[in-house]
Amino acid sequence: MEKESYMKYQNRISFNPGIMRGKPVVAGTRITVELILKKMGERVDVASLLSMYPSLNQEDVLAVFEYAAAVISNDLPIDSVG
Repeated sequence: MEKESYMKYQNRISFNPGIMRGKPVVAGTRITVELILKKMGERVDVASLLSMYPSLNQEDVLAVFEYAAAVISNDLPIDSVG
């Protein structure tokens, strides 16, 4: 993934050992990347997800997908955002 693409989600995904045991979360929330991906895997659509978690917006969800894709493709170490 290009550096420019990484920068799009760098400010939206964060890590903090004191928040959700250091799992990647949407910045400013306790909503984990894992939770969003699980919900989407359960066929929860984006509109429903945003309704369930009003602190999220569509850009946050897209950032989760971009982050997950970068980690899976080994373009980004799991602990490199923070």
